[in-house]
Amino acid sequence: MAWSWHQPADRLTWWLEALPVVVAVPLLIATRGRFPLTRLAYWLIALHAVVLLVGAHYTYARVPLGFWLEELLGFTRNHYDRIGHLAQGFIPAMVAREILLRRRVVRPGGWLFFLVNCFVLALAATYELLEWWTAVIAEEGAIAFLGTQGDVWDTQWDMLFALIGALVAQLTLARLHDRQLAQVAPGPV
Repeated sequence: MAWSWHQPADRLTWWLEALPVVVAVPLLIATRGRFPLTRLAYWLIALHAVVLLVGAHYTYARVPLGFWLEELLGFTRNHYDRIGHLAQGFIPAMVAREILLRRRVVRPGGWLFFLVNCFVLALAATYELLEWWTAVIAEEGAIAFLGTQGDVWDTQWDMLFALIGALVAQLTLARLHDRQLAQVAPGPV
């Protein structure tokens, strides 16, 4: 986290973008003894933290990886923001799946898949509402945080990419996740 904090492009944006990591790390440490997650969940959370902290350091519109992709693929904007929102769906989907299964809120199957997607969309919508609220409060100071880069459909794209992330995560990682869940929380899942 220190590398991201050191000389960020915009200090307010750093706080706004890095806050989920600042909150999640102590929470994960505090709950590890009572409710340890699977290795997969911890690795995915670490990956998401990196995505968030890179975006926080540069601001999402100025991340070098996004510029490289823009040049390589002929995009008209820096799409690191899209990577961030894909991760915003991919990683929370697996964590939500794990909590829903381990707390026996729902059994594996269609309802689990549906509820995880609903959770991810609710999370993405909440984030978009927070972005809007920040823009109303901070006005000019929120431009780097919003990172719309002139795209009037940015909010909708962000939510779509979060949903795609959730779908891809569940379709590709469910079996691996189920095996790890059996090791962490033996018994019927």
